Amino acid sequence: MTQHRLEPTPATTVDCFSRETPPVLTVDAGDTVVAGSLDAHGFLERQRTPGEQRPRMFEPGRGHCLTGPIAVRGAEPGTVLAIRIEDLRPGEWGWTVAAAKDTWLTRRLGVADGPPGHLLWELDADTGTSDRGQTVALAPFLGVLGLPPAEPGEHSTIPPRPEGGGNIDCRELVAGSTLYLPVTVPGALLHLGDGHAAQGDGEVGGTAIECPMTTRLALDVVPAAQRPVPGVHAETPAGRITFGFHEDLNEATAAALGAMLTWLQALHGLDRPAALALASPVVDLRVTQVANQTWGVHAVLPTGALR
Repeated sequence: MTQHRLEPTPATTVDCFSRETPPVLTVDAGDTVVAGSLDAHGFLERQRTPGEQRPRMFEPGRGHCLTGPIAVRGAEPGTVLAIRIEDLRPGEWGWTVAAAKDTWLTRRLGVADGPPGHLLWELDADTGTSDRGQTVALAPFLGVLGLPPAEPGEHSTIPPRPEGGGNIDCRELVAGSTLYLPVTVPGALLHLGDGHAAQGDGEVGGTAIECPMTTRLALDVVPAAQRPVPGVHAETPAGRITFGFHEDLNEATAAALGAMLTWLQALHGLDRPAALALASPVVDLRVTQVANQTWGVHAVLPTGALR
């Protein structure tokens, strides 16, 4: 087992997904990577005032500033990339902006006509303090952990995808979690970034506390047949999690719940109606995010909910 280090530089960052992008690092299954990532906008310098535009890695950026891709030997379509998140360390500062875009939600909330709301955060190991004096507890995670689509060409980093994940924005993916991504392309080509020091379910303003992040993760490859569900799923300190991504909230909900029913069937030897009956008292449905052109929903079977 080898530990690798990867820093965010012009040679190791991208702002789109593409299977044609050559890997910046190739590792063996079981290896560990300590990877730095800039904030989602790729600021090269910290903001001095809320909303200040500083030099970026990509001008103009098409999507998130991501570190990678990282190729994993032995990862092929038909296998699953297991990403064990061992440690997450936010940088010393972060930012949040809300109502920056004219969307159905900002129109409904009456804030689409601007100006946007900005917060600038000072971060330490445990808390973040805004420029307006509020303090929040930190629970860092990466908004983007994803593989490029199988189709050639460049693809946006913004919408999450049922194949390969991406901009999942799930606040449960903290240190101690393992995310399972069905491999879409040879080598997997993992991209990571969009560090969040803290976020509520839904990412309701469109951004979290966006920050640089240093992440230590272990990468492994497992046969798809060894996993209990076929799509993107996770094992986290909060519990087992399945996901749904779709332009329609109902479809995203059904996908997340349907995958959880499949998991419950595998765990407890139930038929599908009985799995749904069991899910009703113990499974939580949460809106993962409303910000990324595609609805995200996750179903959670909390740790210890079934004895």
